[in-house]
Amino acid sequence: MTLDRAVHMGKLCEKGRTTMNIWQPDAGETLLSRAPVSFATGAAAPVRGMRWFRDTERNDIQGELRNWPEGPTFTARSAGEAAALKALKGAAKLTGVAFMAVLSAAGGNVSGSPHAGHPGADTPDDPADEVDDFPVMWAAPGTIARTLPWQLDPGRSDEKRYSTHLIVTDRRLVVVGLPFNKKDMQFIDDEVLWQCPRADLRSLDLKDFKDGNDFKLTFEDGSWCRLTSMRRRRLTRYLTPPRELISLESLTPQQRTTVSEFATKMEMPDSVTPIITRNPTGRLRVEILLPRRYTSAFGASEQTITMETDGKRVDIENFLPEDF
Repeated sequence: MTLDRAVHMGKLCEKGRTTMNIWQPDAGETLLSRAPVSFATGAAAPVRGMRWFRDTERNDIQGELRNWPEGPTFTARSAGEAAALKALKGAAKLTGVAFMAVLSAAGGNVSGSPHAGHPGADTPDDPADEVDDFPVMWAAPGTIARTLPWQLDPGRSDEKRYSTHLIVTDRRLVVVGLPFNKKDMQFIDDEVLWQCPRADLRSLDLKDFKDGNDFKLTFEDGSWCRLTSMRRRRLTRYLTPPRELISLESLTPQQRTTVSEFATKMEMPDSVTPIITRNPTGRLRVEILLPRRYTSAFGASEQTITMETDGKRVDIENFLPEDF
């Protein structure tokens, strides 16, 4: 199957809304998640706003990457420059805190940080790759990571007009590119840029420094990349650890009836396969990804239910912590 054919198979119309070139899985393949993604960006003061593409000797290889346009080059800040930047950021933060305190004292309705509760970390896991340097590609010649598309690089692609999404299925990883328009985020026009079989992926590591959005994909040949997504949890849910998918055919009649009623309520098209997994509680989680709900800003958003082993739906007030 060629990349172009994969794109054009996705044309469909739902509820009067015409959508162009929405990527769809092959027959028998299950779409698990889809979300915007890009190469990560350094957060520590010496490398803030920077990223590098490295070989295994830590040489810069961006000029060797096939068909990549020229991009920005970076030099890590010296200790003095990094300290000055950190002090400037600290002063700005204190000013912001003082302003919020004044606003609150004056009776303003001040809400918490939009990142409250976010799983970020102040301590790096690997200072060599997160503070002293910030490689987002680590790849010897001829390895998989070198085949990743340049459109993932914010330094080469205009994020105000263009987005890249990572798609995860039970068979492969796919990167698509599409226009991004704040005035029409439901317009989807996918171009397949890259794909690889799930078998080529050795491991996935969540990287929490600093904002908790990054993750590292390591391929079977030892090459790796560091990507970032505001929807990391949803995007990586079926990669770490891999979850067993439960087929409709293996469900009891009562369970199938509950899934069928849910699919009917959601007006699920025939092209979509419900995603069924087992929670640690033993209950079953059912997700449906509706193409009509895809957006260029957020990717796919799931509709979910949880049911007991007897097929009875569980109300959210009766969820156990492991059901969330």
